[in-house]
Amino acid sequence: MDHPDKQAGCFGTLFTRKSRLLKAPSLSRSKPTPNHQALRSGKHDKVNKDAEEIGSGGAEDHIDCFNPCCDFSYGSCSERWSELHPPTYSAKAALPGGDDISATIERALDDASPKLRDISLKIHGHPELMWHEKYAHDLLTDFMAKNGFKTTKHYLGLQTAWRAEYSQGTGGRVIGINAEMDALRGLGHACGHNLIAISAVGVALALKAALLSQKRVSAEEGGGGKVILLERGGYDEMDACIMCHPAAGIPHSTSVGSTIAMQSITVEYFGHSAHAGGAPWEGTNALDAAFLAYSGVSMLRQQMKPDHRVHGIVQGKDWQPNVIPDYTKMNWLARAPTSEELIPFVERVQNCLKAAALATSCRLEIKLDSAYFDLHQNTVLAQDFADIVGSRYGLLTLTTGTTASTDFGNVSYALPALHPSFAIPTEPQGGNHTAAFAKAAISEAAHEATIVISKGLALTGYRVLCDLDFFNKVRASFERNEWVRS
Repeated sequence: MDHPDKQAGCFGTLFTRKSRLLKAPSLSRSKPTPNHQALRSGKHDKVNKDAEEIGSGGAEDHIDCFNPCCDFSYGSCSERWSELHPPTYSAKAALPGGDDISATIERALDDASPKLRDISLKIHGHPELMWHEKYAHDLLTDFMAKNGFKTTKHYLGLQTAWRAEYSQGTGGRVIGINAEMDALRGLGHACGHNLIAISAVGVALALKAALLSQKRVSAEEGGGGKVILLERGGYDEMDACIMCHPAAGIPHSTSVGSTIAMQSITVEYFGHSAHAGGAPWEGTNALDAAFLAYSGVSMLRQQMKPDHRVHGIVQGKDWQPNVIPDYTKMNWLARAPTSEELIPFVERVQNCLKAAALATSCRLEIKLDSAYFDLHQNTVLAQDFADIVGSRYGLLTLTTGTTASTDFGNVSYALPALHPSFAIPTEPQGGNHTAAFAKAAISEAAHEATIVISKGLALTGYRVLCDLDFFNKVRASFERNEWVRS
């Protein structure tokens, strides 16, 4: 491989496809779900002026690179890849409180780093599946309580959701910070959620330290399933929400690109068992239905748009070769660039599943879970974050989207949101959802990258709390979106 620094993975395309670099324009400094944190400051007045869009820049050259495993690249190589150079960053307006506040935030994260590293290793060494993160839930809530946060375990009725709060007063703006704690079946923390968890905790600690030094506002944090917590009002108090996610990519880089919408589909086929050798005609083969459905969806891919995705697995119970299977279950994920495009695509996938039941005389049941919406990065938050991590820490910021999906997309429809991905070192073909990435997620270099990204998020979060003009621009940028106006 000519360029081993380019890595594949769930979020790998954020760092390898043709990208726009964040080149800072002149910006005047003018609500959430599962694992989250929040901080409050003074009330705000809305403005009507729209925030400026993120600009683009950077030179393009041909390089050789392999395609990320969760993306589909097409077009000529000159269109698909570009050699990326560090952008030029604008001078940052001083934070309220000046350089002392920046130093306080950075020092708080540096001081907490050894403890955060210990928590990361413990969560990584004790992987738990979604909705079963009891060890991580207790570990994180106990740590937050010991650090002066008022904690709520089993938040909003979810056994592994939690919330932690710190307050110096009442009212004011609220910044939420999401955490994730779940691992993948059979792979452990192959998506690096141990790093997401400590980043959220670290940002909360840093913001608390900054608020204490200024004696001006309050703070809050928590954790759990975003869509459910969003529906139950877990984000209602928040004015903006932030989080981050590790990925494979260019060294010392981050991305504020979007993710696409996703719908989970569960289908069950019910047949009738029979002796496969003695009287197979008496049976109704549920496994045939699953195979036919799989073939139908595979044929659908010929007519899918290149930016759509669908993938699934087959499950059963007590299968034996001499018995006609009377039950199968399939779990599918359908993805499209936007929530609007996802709806007709899901219907086409369901037609394949229904046709298989009709062809085999099986009864079927289809269940759709809550959809993940496409992610809308707030442009003002993204620009501020890019300016900070570029000018202070020398990080490259890209804006390329990915065909991965996140329930944080739903949060971005409800309130201003920022969800940067950041690169950690891994081996070739060792991107997200691989055993190699699980190994990478406990490296010292991955931890150091997480601390740097957390500093950038904390500094941007502090500006949301304490810079009214900046927050007005954040809110104006959010409110100009069509789904907000409607």
